[in-house]
Amino acid sequence: MPTAREVREVLRGVTDPELGVDIVDLGLVYGVEVHGMRIRVQMTLTSPFCPLGEALPAEVERALREAFVGHEVEVVLVREPPWTPDRMAEGARRRLAG
Repeated sequence: MPTAREVREVLRGVTDPELGVDIVDLGLVYGVEVHGMRIRVQMTLTSPFCPLGEALPAEVERALREAFVGHEVEVVLVREPPWTPDRMAEGARRRLAG
């Protein structure tokens, strides 16, 4: 059974193509739960009008299904609280600023 930490490590391989930063460092992942063979990820987008509204959650699901074969994967798109740049990891913030 994977841990929430292992799930987050897989999610570091999913990059927002517009910003070139992984979704964990961007602060888009709001929660990870692992219960037996079930993985549930709560995530958001940088904007409610993000053109990747369907593509990014689908990429998260694909990455998790490949990494944890046989597990049930649920990706829930959360709108509240809205994402802000304050959610980004310091390294991601510096990378986008400079």
